[in-house]
Amino acid sequence: MTDPIADYLTRLRNAIKANHRVVEIPASNLKKEITKILFEQGYILNYKFIEGETPAGIIKIALKYDPVDRVNAIKNLKRVSRPGLRQYTGYKDMPRVLNGLGIAILSTSKGVMTNKKAAELKIGGEVLCYVY
Repeated sequence: MTDPIADYLTRLRNAIKANHRVVEIPASNLKKEITKILFEQGYILNYKFIEGETPAGIIKIALKYDPVDRVNAIKNLKRVSRPGLRQYTGYKDMPRVLNGLGIAILSTSKGVMTNKKAAELKIGGEVLCYVY
């Protein structure tokens, strides 16, 4: 597999379209950090890291739906930086996703964080994906 982050996002997208409640994804440290950010920002209901089944483990993600009309909290996931075309940004020209309603997840020298947190710390990095 050449792009594990794209695989992660695609598995989430497919589970949302199929109206699944839980999705299992092979784990890595970067995927764990992205999952923590999605939970902190309120895009997923819960997550659990399971060790032992595979060498790196598995991430179980409980997807968040509106109880009334069954609409998912995640409307769109877009991979920005790819292995063939990396996208970097500085803190001065940080991307605004959906005019500030969505988030961009960045990989910075201080770890994986949202565009708002990176702008506060005045650091740039590689734009991994947009979530809204």
